[in-house]
Amino acid sequence: MDVSGILKVVSESKLVYPTEERQVKTSIGSSQAFQELLQKSQQDPATFWNDVAKELFWYEPWQQTMSGSLPEFRFFEGGISNPCVNLLDRHVENGAGNRTALIWEGENGDTKFFTYNMLLAEVNRFSNVLRSFGVKKGDCVAIFLPNLAEAIIAVLACFRIGAIYNTIFSGYSEKSLKDRLVSFEPKIIVTTDASPRRGNTIHLKEKVDAVISDIPSIEAVIVVNRLGTEVNMTEGRDFWWDELTKKASIHCEPERLEANDYGIVFYTSGTTGKPKGVVHSGMAFVVQNYIYSKYHMDHHDDDVFWCTADIGWLTMHIWGIAGALANGVTTVVYEGAIDFPRKDRFYQMIEKYRVNKLFTAPTALRMLKSLGDQLVDQFDLSCLEVISLVGEPFDPESWQWTYEVLGKKNICVNNTWGQTETAGCPIAGAAWLTPMKPGSAGIQFLGADVAVVDEEGKPVPPGTLGNLVIRKPFPMLCRTLWKEPERYLSSYFRQVEGSYFASDLALIDEDGYVWVVGRSDDAFNVAGHRLSTMEIESAVLECEGVAEAAVIGVPDDIKGEVPLVFVRVSDISLGTDSLKETINERIVEQIGKIALPKAIIFTEALPKTVSGKIMRRLLKEIVTAGKVSGDITGLEDPGTVSQIQEIISRKTTVK
Repeated sequence: MDVSGILKVVSESKLVYPTEERQVKTSIGSSQAFQELLQKSQQDPATFWNDVAKELFWYEPWQQTMSGSLPEFRFFEGGISNPCVNLLDRHVENGAGNRTALIWEGENGDTKFFTYNMLLAEVNRFSNVLRSFGVKKGDCVAIFLPNLAEAIIAVLACFRIGAIYNTIFSGYSEKSLKDRLVSFEPKIIVTTDASPRRGNTIHLKEKVDAVISDIPSIEAVIVVNRLGTEVNMTEGRDFWWDELTKKASIHCEPERLEANDYGIVFYTSGTTGKPKGVVHSGMAFVVQNYIYSKYHMDHHDDDVFWCTADIGWLTMHIWGIAGALANGVTTVVYEGAIDFPRKDRFYQMIEKYRVNKLFTAPTALRMLKSLGDQLVDQFDLSCLEVISLVGEPFDPESWQWTYEVLGKKNICVNNTWGQTETAGCPIAGAAWLTPMKPGSAGIQFLGADVAVVDEEGKPVPPGTLGNLVIRKPFPMLCRTLWKEPERYLSSYFRQVEGSYFASDLALIDEDGYVWVVGRSDDAFNVAGHRLSTMEIESAVLECEGVAEAAVIGVPDDIKGEVPLVFVRVSDISLGTDSLKETINERIVEQIGKIALPKAIIFTEALPKTVSGKIMRRLLKEIVTAGKVSGDITGLEDPGTVSQIQEIISRKTTVK
């Protein structure tokens, strides 16, 4: 890979230091105090995590703070607690029951407000509903909802009764929904009649009905009546949320859970095309995201925090649920797109609710930047203090726009790095306590031990591109893959002995800041959502006339990366606009609109190794650099490279 461009960006990026006035207002009081805490957390992680966990509520203390090592490890072993109690009951019992916990706004402007007392009551109602269906500790509950208040309530109810939950992105196709349900085998699925999205109606209950016959584990479907659309309700199987909850008690005794009991299964795309069910423990997930959110966001009791992510992505659970509620702040949940029905909806929300802490994605900020500065100036956004983000590399130019135009140089912009597998962000900054560095993902954070290594697992010098690894466990790191323990080991721990292999390329600069520049495997991020090349290729290959397909991620000004599809057709005359339409339709049907390609390019051949592996890396080099820098003599037919180059050169822009 040509790293000259990356190194130029790194060398030109300068540290932006927080003012002493801002440091004093943080919970720890100064940058020096945070640096001492950071050093302690890395030199003596057991004592650090022990002290953090003691800040939360436990029924019974743990016997050992840390045990084992990668890939088999445990935290707070023997400690008994409950995630929901630490997110809700703890604040109520400490006198904050009348503080606003949740603000929900729908795409059409509908609103709901819940204090901590009110939210606890609704969570208890739904917890009792789930128990009435026989759901007990360790049972599985699937949540197929958009950003509704009921989605947050359902998650918290699962935490409360010890059920293992999985939320599924509401924009997924029936096939993607089915794939995840077949693997997860839930006892209950929670969905809605339909959901508004950019003025259209998404019929979620219909999608459930289309696949439920293939999911024998499902005993009941609980349906939120969002739009009042007419849906099929099968007697004895389908039930309305409102009818169930209005009869349920507002009191529910929480399940007592060991800190390492499984709580969450979250599916992420894998390079084999089959989604991976990443497993997180419930209580350990809450412990670490409590302290990480506290410092990433500089959380205080009076914060109004908005995480713009969808409930179908773990980001919302990390920041909008666990991180926010563990810190006792007000969390905002918005149902719709941040640029609909008007382009200024994002700014309207911030001004309306006086949002002072924001978590979003680089994609969202690049999109806002593209709309122009005049929209920003129409609103009073002086409430904004911290903007944190995750999902893909954040270019310095967009960072500067966020800091100078959106934040008027009065905010902290905290870029971070994390994955579904790592839950929160072990690479990040502490708001107002560590210097900001445009373009970087931040520093090695509290209790984390990350490194950049070569192919042999040896650390590389500063400024050298290599493989990002995690060398020590932390509480919220994934514990296994759902029903696939061997795949867990082969996916993350066989590449570098004793380390978690992130499959990301990165470098660490002279100041100790980490720059994550892209994937080292065949998956990529679209608007912060990780997609698999294999998953998209499988859909393309189902189209008549397609002989082979190769998908790569290419840079996009708004989304960070988007898919680009190369297709070898059985007959070159079949490479028509009609086939392109068919391919696009099949991708949407199989995966969803999020996977729509930027372009579909027909070719007579694809570069392959002698063993038959398509070299997607070469395709990406041709598209992004216009040439291939490495040796191609080992290809089955080196001439395919020049053929692809000629096709790409004929396209001044890829459309």
